[in-house]
Amino acid sequence: MIMNILPIEEVAHLLQSIDQPARLQILLAIGDGETCVCHLEATFGWRQAYLSQHLMALREAGILIARREGRFIHYRMANPSILKIIHEVADLQGSKLPELSPSTDCGCPNCAPKHEKTADKKKDLSGFVKLVKV
Repeated sequence: MIMNILPIEEVAHLLQSIDQPARLQILLAIGDGETCVCHLEATFGWRQAYLSQHLMALREAGILIARREGRFIHYRMANPSILKIIHEVADLQGSKLPELSPSTDCGCPNCAPKHEKTADKKKDLSGFVKLVKV
């Protein structure tokens, strides 16, 4: 009996869409909220073109949804349940994922009010090395 392979291909496509460390970092930074592109640029210090390439891939895979507000583009997860998958994989690896907070270098209206609350927090991205070595 031949099984319908389409659902398996869909799962494989989803996993391939998030298989790069940069994309995992982006998804963790967005979390179950909404984040502007300038926030991600300031948080990671990546070139805008590099970040845009990953955001486009995640958007085309149906993982992210974009919303424009003036000159700012905000992203959110289409289905925040994907974060559970990322955390489960980290648990399987015995890894602790970093908690990412807004950069104090981001001056957009979305991030500016958060700076006062998060000025003392530091980003710890060291957990990604172990997470992606499977």
